[in-house]
Parts: sequence; C-alpha cells; structure tokens
Amino acid sequence: MFCPVIVTENPTSYMLKLLMYGMGKRQVKNESALKEIRLPEEGEQFGRVMKMLGGENVMVKCADNLIRRGRIRGKLKRRVWIRDNDIVIIAPWDFNDAERGDIVWRFTLPQVEWLKDNNHIPKDF
Repeated sequence: MFCPVIVTENPTSYMLKLLMYGMGKRQVKNESALKEIRLPEEGEQFGRVMKMLGGENVMVKCADNLIRRGRIRGKLKRRVWIRDNDIVIIAPWDFNDAERGDIVWRFTLPQVEWLKDNNHIPKDF
C-alpha cells in the first residue's frame, strides 16, 4: 500500500519516510492459510522424510514401504524448507523408480492433521 508523504526537506529524508510508511513487513497470520491442500496425482504418493542426505537429496519412506532417495525440485529448493519427519508427495522417476524420486510438495502440520482426519494417510504414518 502506497502512502504519499509530501516533504519539503532534502530528497533523502523523503525516501526514508516513503520507505517507512509506504512499505512494511508482509504479515503471515496462519501457516495453513498459505496453501491449499494438494493430493497425490497418478504416479505420485505420500512419503515421510527420514533423513536429510545433504544438498538437494533426502531419504524418504514412501507409502508403498520402499525407501527412496528423493530430490528436492528446484521450484521448492529455496522456497520450502524440508525437515526430518515432514510428510511430502514424491513422484518416482520413470526409470529407477524403486530407488529415486522427485519431491513435489511438503505438507504443513495442520494439513497433515487434515489428511489423517479424512483418511488420506494412516494415523501412524
């Protein structure tokens, strides 16, 4: 929101007042309101992050009881921080699908509770 300030002083103080009043911190009130819940599409499945391997690689235990090495996609790499025990959506690769996959989504804690309440994932997942 832009708040015009008329100042007859030097231009530097005008810019400071413009920055102080015109722009502010972006406030996030509730983390669950940031995103809608995305469910796995065909060829994707739920997984739980077991261990961070470094770089863009994580070890994920998938819903089909296979342990895959997941790669954090570039779209998520610096925007979404993935930690141990996070619930994610993993898309196994077309080749080497039993060992590797791409992480395409991370769920927040309120979203995980919603998934458990609506029987999309087991309670002990």
